[in-house]
Amino acid sequence: MRTYKIAVAGTGYVGLSIATLLSQRHQVTAVDVIPEKVDLINQRKSPIQDEYIKKYLAEKELNQTATLDGEKAYSDADFVVIAAPPTTPW
Repeated sequence: MRTYKIAVAGTGYVGLSIATLLSQRHQVTAVDVIPEKVDLINQRKSPIQDEYIKKYLAEKELNQTATLDGEKAYSDADFVVIAAPPTTPW
């Protein structure tokens, strides 16, 4: 099975869940604009209240990092997943 580089924009419930699950088989970079969330993820601690994410980060072998540098993460990625709210109302 081929391993892909995947960037996930947003580390809320949807983005972090997707990033964590995909990082079991692929190289995932989670991108966020909040430095504290990025730091927690890189320490393998969940910035959101979710028992499964907390458990996966603590116990599973994951290929996941987090960054504030979206430009680099997106330019290196085979796929980009957008899991962030829109900046303008519909």
